[in-house]
Amino acid sequence: MRLAREKDLPRIVAIYNSTVPTRQSTADIGPVSIDQRREWFRQHTPGERPLLVEEQDGRVAAWISFESFYGRAAYRHTAEISLYLAPECRGRGMGRKMLAEAIAMAPRLSIKTLLAFIFCHNEPSLRLFRAMGFEQWGRLPDVAEMDGRPYSLAIYGKCLTA
Repeated sequence: MRLAREKDLPRIVAIYNSTVPTRQSTADIGPVSIDQRREWFRQHTPGERPLLVEEQDGRVAAWISFESFYGRAAYRHTAEISLYLAPECRGRGMGRKMLAEAIAMAPRLSIKTLLAFIFCHNEPSLRLFRAMGFEQWGRLPDVAEMDGRPYSLAIYGKCLTA
C-alpha cells in the first residue's frame, strides 16, 4: 500500500462509482464526479487520516481511507475506515490484506478506535470486518432508501488499545 496521489483520484472515483449500482457499499444513488471528490481527497492527511491505494499491474486496484469521526476534539482518537476494491479484485484477499495493514498502521496515526459503517445486507464486507476482529456496536434500521427500498446500516467497531 502507498499513499494516494492526486493523479490517482480518477481511478479512486471509478472504483467507488463501480459500487453505486450494486447498492451494497454506498448510499450514493448516482455516480460522483472527480470534482465532487477533490476536496474529500485533500482532507486526507498522511500522518493523521491517510488515503491509501493498492496497485495491481501498475494500476490502482483498491483504496482504503481513514476519516475523522464526528468532527469533535474528544473523538480525535477515533476514525472511520472505508475500503473499496475494483470489481475484478473482490474476493481475492486484497481487502483482508489492506484492512490488516490499516489496522496495524492506526496506532501510529494516534487512532485508538476504528469504526466501519456497513450496510446490513453487505455480507462480504460484514464477514471481512468480523474476521479482522471488528464487532457490531450498533444497527440503524431502515435509515437509507434506494430504489424505493429501505436499507439498514450496521456500525462495526474495533478498539486498538488493550
